Amino acid sequence: MVLIPAIDIMEGKCVRLTKGDFNTKEVYYENPVDVAKMWEELGAKRIHVVDLDGAKRGHLVNSNIIEQIIKSCKAEIEVGGGIRNRETIDYLFSVGVKYVILGSAAIYDNDLLLYSLSNYGERTIVGIDSKNGEVAVSGWLEKTKIKDMELAKKMKEIGVKTIIFTDISKDGTLNGPNFKALENILKTGVQVIASGGISSIEDLKKLKEMGAYGAIIGKALYIGKINFKSALEVI
Repeated sequence: MVLIPAIDIMEGKCVRLTKGDFNTKEVYYENPVDVAKMWEELGAKRIHVVDLDGAKRGHLVNSNIIEQIIKSCKAEIEVGGGIRNRETIDYLFSVGVKYVILGSAAIYDNDLLLYSLSNYGERTIVGIDSKNGEVAVSGWLEKTKIKDMELAKKMKEIGVKTIIFTDISKDGTLNGPNFKALENILKTGVQVIASGGISSIEDLKKLKEMGAYGAIIGKALYIGKINFKSALEVI
């Protein structure tokens, strides 16, 4: 199972939110580029970068920082947040992003998803952000009536290989992932990267046993509940 440190960028800084609430912003580092280099030095082969400003506004905002991270690291970089058109997808891949994560666009713009899949294949990841079994979009600010499991099945049918599944009610809480919801998503047969609530190496071990492809770790790393090097040694 691949372990992926998360770097959430807001107003140019590395922050964490709780349950996706922008009012709960906590700044952990002033420079996200330094954070990316730190995780790479500790052994990260892949880093999850989210443009929170972009997710909120509907277009990429922190592209300059993303480019700096790519130039500073050899680790694979996956990027999400505000990716709503072909030009942004093409731009991100052109500057060296390894994986692009489509969230809102995967739901509302089928043509864009198909464009990314046909041009970039399995480097296109779909982020399914769920609350009480229903999908939320636009930086988690808007809830839909779409069932997360139905969306996962549809994505697999379309040709999406990997989904990042986040239970919003767990994100940033350090209360452990929503294992039940993850179990259901895994039943669809799509490759799943778990996100939200991961707070211990025991959580990571359980996710691995369940068959998760990867795990994104955020707040637990930043406050020292999980030691990244130690986690790599046992997962």
